[in-house]
Amino acid sequence: MRATDVFIDGLGRVAGNVHALLSDIEPDILNRAPASGANTIAWLVWHLTRVQDSHIADVADTDEVWVSGGWFDRFDLPFSPADSGYGHSAEDVARVVVDDAALLRGYYDATHAVSVDYIASLTDSDLDRIVDTNWDPPVTLGVRLVSVVDDDAQHIGQAAYLRGLFA
Repeated sequence: MRATDVFIDGLGRVAGNVHALLSDIEPDILNRAPASGANTIAWLVWHLTRVQDSHIADVADTDEVWVSGGWFDRFDLPFSPADSGYGHSAEDVARVVVDDAALLRGYYDATHAVSVDYIASLTDSDLDRIVDTNWDPPVTLGVRLVSVVDDDAQHIGQAAYLRGLFA
């Protein structure tokens, strides 16, 4: 097994969880917060996908699916195309309203496909490439991919917890 196969497997597990979570979910559940100012399922899935999309596009030196795939226009959210949800206030979270889970699923699937294609093209030695010198130690591609899988797993877990609360 190559190291990149591990990343692809990790993202595949996230994809399975995204699909299970969004299966037969009603818009009121997608957009409901468990308390004032808390994250919603819609925001969590949108955000985890935006982070994956932006991070993979950055290391692959490609355009984000969010813009190139037309998802920014389809979602019609009141944010700039570069916004991924980092630092969102409670008011910003509440602005992410999605009336159809298929929209979230479609954006996630498009991002997942691009991510898997990119990772499958890598060799194990590519994972040592420095991709971010703003940290000490500098961040390698392998470490950035671990961060993406970890961030996705945490957010989909939070979303699944919310779905259980509202069941």
